[in-house]
Amino acid sequence: MSENIFTRRNFIGKTTAGLASVAIGAGVLKTSTSSAASYNRIIGANERINIAFLGCGSRSEDHQSMVKTSEKDKNLAVVAVCDIWKLNKEKAAANCKKLFGNDVKQFKYSEDLLKMPEVDAVMVGTGDFQHAKILAEVVGAGKDCYCEKPMAIDVADAKLARNSVLASKQIVQMGSQWVSDPIQLKVRAMIRSGRLGQITKIEQVWNDNEPRWHVPSDPDVAAIREADTDWNRWLLGKPYEPFNPWKYFEFRIFREYSGGITSQWMSHGAGLVHFYTDTAIPDSMVANGGIFGWPDIRQNPDTFQALATYDDAKFLYSYASNYASMFGDYTCIRGKEGTLFAHGGEGSSRWFFIPEHQDLPGGFDFYEGMKETIKSGKAEVITAEEYGMQMGPVNVDDNSKYHLDNWIDCMRNRDLVPNGHIHTGFWHSIASIMATQAYREGKKLYWDRTKEEIVDKPVIG
Repeated sequence: MSENIFTRRNFIGKTTAGLASVAIGAGVLKTSTSSAASYNRIIGANERINIAFLGCGSRSEDHQSMVKTSEKDKNLAVVAVCDIWKLNKEKAAANCKKLFGNDVKQFKYSEDLLKMPEVDAVMVGTGDFQHAKILAEVVGAGKDCYCEKPMAIDVADAKLARNSVLASKQIVQMGSQWVSDPIQLKVRAMIRSGRLGQITKIEQVWNDNEPRWHVPSDPDVAAIREADTDWNRWLLGKPYEPFNPWKYFEFRIFREYSGGITSQWMSHGAGLVHFYTDTAIPDSMVANGGIFGWPDIRQNPDTFQALATYDDAKFLYSYASNYASMFGDYTCIRGKEGTLFAHGGEGSSRWFFIPEHQDLPGGFDFYEGMKETIKSGKAEVITAEEYGMQMGPVNVDDNSKYHLDNWIDCMRNRDLVPNGHIHTGFWHSIASIMATQAYREGKKLYWDRTKEEIVDKPVIG
């Protein structure tokens, strides 16, 4: 199932003009949509699409698996890999040979990869703080792009990425894969139908119980040598500091390179809120938390909660994660006429609709006697043909064929825009940046929609 919000003509019309030429990262990378235009190849409706992987860590391995699932029915090929660390690059090339049966070209630097005329599209799996600048570079070279989330961890980079994509003709899919899941699409359709009535609150509680993103015996940390990579390139415009293999691989737990929970999990959560409710960016944000469960080398919190308001839509958004107890994950969308409830955390497709004004003591205890509750109409399972019209699973694979195929279909029919289009990336970036900043500064923050700035006073007018 594939549903696009915009045709390309309407999509471009929904933004202020982009930039024709973009300088990236204090001179670290430079690109221009016009100078690289010769690299762009028109893809025929039945022609093979050649894909390259840029940033070849663990998430890139998932990208490779995703492409493999669609290789035959979508007519895909893999032609190149790129990573500044020699070992990652070689491992990715070997894995591609195993999966696809052909040797691929290997590159250390993205600018060399992007000179390959035969590359049609690039899947980016680099560090959180690198995504925006690399996305701008890829589209500037005339390549379509699948870019992992978060799209950006600061406002300037979010604007850079958005403007670069809108100034190009490229098809970009953000790696927020749940927006292509058939059951999530059904949830959105139900909300749009008005069955819930006025929605006043959305809650997401997504937990874990482990030192998330920190592995004390990390084999990559033990294996890497500064001589085998390019530390200055990895920093990509960030202030210089001496080579640190922990930050290189576990960037998610360090303040300079990620918001941690906000960048990784809340970016998914806020993105889904925008997707379900047709909203874009909170009007206000507060946040709190700390390093309570895992006092190790991390700088970002392991326990976190944020509250945001969407003023025009008149609802409160509550997001919470705890990495020292995984019990009780759920999403709850509360309307005056009904509630949508998902059992499970990020990506769960086990959704139920519960009409209001019923005698359901205990609320979530509608699970008890589930079959009878559903049979009596007190709760309704939300499902889809792709799930055999059965109750969806709590744990859904991150490697979404639905999301990859949506991107590929839009690459072939270039008048359509992917489910995870560039605006969704901008919106989830600003929401997660606001939450990160509110937590670190200990204050309530606001989004100025006219100036496109985070401010510390309510916006009047």
